[in-house]
Amino acid sequence: MTQNFQAVGEHRFREGFGRYFEDFEPGDTYEHRPGRSLTETDNIWFTLLTMNTHPLHFDNDYAARSEFGKPLVNSCLTLSIVVGMSVSDVSQKAIGNLGWDKIRLVAPVFIGDTLYAETTVLSKRASKSRPTQGIVNVKTIGKKADGTVVIEFERTVLVPCRGHAVDD
Repeated sequence: MTQNFQAVGEHRFREGFGRYFEDFEPGDTYEHRPGRSLTETDNIWFTLLTMNTHPLHFDNDYAARSEFGKPLVNSCLTLSIVVGMSVSDVSQKAIGNLGWDKIRLVAPVFIGDTLYAETTVLSKRASKSRPTQGIVNVKTIGKKADGTVVIEFERTVLVPCRGHAVDD
């Protein structure tokens, strides 16, 4: 379970999230909820904030003349949202991300699409240099509400062992 509660006083509890190294098991899959519907505002703000000047993301006339016929959601926004959806299950307690691999943009995402995500644990091992931490490798898949896979990637996360997280 990714959500937990810690007693911090009499009749007082603190909500907590995330997994310790011991909680990850290769082959386990976590379905991340809630989903997220993407808006035009999300897309335009993210595109301009990141200085992505490709008009396919914010010029409706240009996008209408493209093979897609309408604006595409910025692929970095798609990545960011799908990663964010996985945080409470995968990296809420993490010390840090160690790497990203095999990022694949499988299908286009459009304004109004709702995304869901799931993550499968690929492997884990104890850290050789940090005895209270472990390294977890996962694969995350982002899907539209109709099940169409739109993005997939692997990432490696450094995670504390039980009793060694910042919030313990």
